[in-house]
Amino acid sequence: MDPAPIEPAYSAGILLAIAGVAVLLLLFLIIRLKMHAFVALILVSVLTAIATQIPLTDVAFVTTYFFGKTLGTVALLVGLGAMIGRLLEVTGGAQVLADTLINKFGEKRAPLALGIAALLFGFPIFFDAGLVVFLPIIFSVAKRFGGSVLIYALPAAGAFAAMHAIVPPHPGPVTAADLLGASIGLTLLIGTPVAVLAWYVGSYLFTRYYGGKIYVPIDDSMLTGRKADEPGVGGGTGTATETRTEAPPTFGLVLTILLLPLVLIGINTILTTLVLAGTIGESAVVDALVFIGQTPIALLITLLVATYTLGTRGRSLADTEVILNDALAPICAIILITGAGGMFGGVLRHSGIGTALSDSLADLGLPLIVSAFVIATILRVAQGSATVALTTTAGLLSTAAAGADLSSVDLVCLVLAIAAGATVLSHVNDSGFWLVSRFFGMDVKTTLRTWTVMETTLGLSIFVLALALWYATP
Repeated sequence: MDPAPIEPAYSAGILLAIAGVAVLLLLFLIIRLKMHAFVALILVSVLTAIATQIPLTDVAFVTTYFFGKTLGTVALLVGLGAMIGRLLEVTGGAQVLADTLINKFGEKRAPLALGIAALLFGFPIFFDAGLVVFLPIIFSVAKRFGGSVLIYALPAAGAFAAMHAIVPPHPGPVTAADLLGASIGLTLLIGTPVAVLAWYVGSYLFTRYYGGKIYVPIDDSMLTGRKADEPGVGGGTGTATETRTEAPPTFGLVLTILLLPLVLIGINTILTTLVLAGTIGESAVVDALVFIGQTPIALLITLLVATYTLGTRGRSLADTEVILNDALAPICAIILITGAGGMFGGVLRHSGIGTALSDSLADLGLPLIVSAFVIATILRVAQGSATVALTTTAGLLSTAAAGADLSSVDLVCLVLAIAAGATVLSHVNDSGFWLVSRFFGMDVKTTLRTWTVMETTLGLSIFVLALALWYATP
């Protein structure tokens, strides 16, 4: 149980002013002083605790408590998801997925096939890692069929962006769901079709009717000259290229591994709902199915299946262990930043700022879901990081959500609205902006005309779907 909030030391207006200054200070430290987001979040959390008169003897406990609480949920899911993604990468699963879909869909639908492959592969892997893995696939298809590289690049990049923003086990939606009290399993089940529909409208159709018409020549220089032992390029132990030449996995096996956690978590959610409704009674079988469908257990089962069906193909268990160990290093910074974001949100709640914000939003008359989108958008535009925008907005709105008597579906809609705001208007302060710009050989102006506009249409598509679901459910 969270530590009880303190009695507010100031009026609602002063508390909101402190919250505003805290957010502005956070943005100033990250944007202008280039302070690492992890350090900036910790510093601002401590200063906010002091400013709101949380007793000095309690500051360390409160901040570390909320940091640990967030990590307890996020680190396990993100770590398991990263390991699954790494195994699919180094065994050639991504290449098999793309090749099979392109052969099934045909030349004219190659962009659609690449996007679907990226959606599937984007379930366990982060945006930047997925994009790097897919670079040789995108360039290979572009050279094969010709035209602007954006025809093939934007649907794939947009798919990774959609999955990263909405679908657990990615850290942003996991943390937002945890802070708002939403079911992570239900967030996954609802978020997945929302991500697919939003991607189709905001990324695929956008590329087909606008983005793909902007000609950008194929420039794969980012892949040329890389060292042979660099990840995802070729050579060295455990690289994707090396493994693809040694009995790559079948499409059916790759698809099974990607869908396994969705099936297990879906069974958990359905059975839990039926038990709560009294439709079925509890039994040993039901309890067992609910257990294996809990998100951490489902991902653990998926990782074990992937390890002993993919990881041991043509390599020893010791080599597989090295692959899994290497998967954890790149995600450490993201996990720590996410934990620090949860710390900041926890301090805001504990100090009474969350209650003050809730009351102020009620006075403005904005629906909670609209407030979620607007706040997340402001944070996204100001500081660039979608993860920071997600975690900070969820922390700010957690008190309002708790007091609004929302259904489990409404809470998921709130997570989706925050994710939508955290997706729009990617620009020069977003690392993803520069990744896309450099990888596909675009200048800043072209990237703004294509990637920034696509991220905005994607985010707006997510928000429209979340809004429709919010008002469609009783």
